[in-house]
Amino acid sequence: MRIVPAGPEHFAAVLALNEESVSVLAPLTRGRLEALHRRADDHRVAVVEGIAVGFLLAFTDGADHDSPNFRWFAERGAGFVYIDRVVVAPWCRRAGVGSQLYRDLIAFAVEQGRSRVTCEIDADPPNPASEQFHDAFGLVEVGTQWVEYEPGHPKCVSLRELSVTDARA
Repeated sequence: MRIVPAGPEHFAAVLALNEESVSVLAPLTRGRLEALHRRADDHRVAVVEGIAVGFLLAFTDGADHDSPNFRWFAERGAGFVYIDRVVVAPWCRRAGVGSQLYRDLIAFAVEQGRSRVTCEIDADPPNPASEQFHDAFGLVEVGTQWVEYEPGHPKCVSLRELSVTDARA
């Protein structure tokens, strides 16, 4: 497996991966993906035998990003890298793809001088697989909030963070 910078040649695969997991994350159109990609500070794809099997899209604290979860962290201080979304193909889960994407992002955070990595996971309705992964990786809950990515479909998210100092220990 290789982790490579995402580019337009990966967009079809990224959109397909996102759609496969849309029940646990925000929908994504090609236009939205292109806009996020232009503003992202880190957008990586996990590739196995020429096939994109996962991706991670992240923003540093000073980015121009409209996510309510990103804004929640931004209101509470600088020095973070926010994971907007991470998706792994269903047939590759539990094979280390997500862990490798996170390790790559932690290295990026350290390189950028950021002190923490942040994200959110669904709390209500719950996403037990994501909760287990993030707990194992050491991302701890620092808050919760209700968001509505689609009208009429509110959800409560668990806002998580990891000190990169702790991650390197």
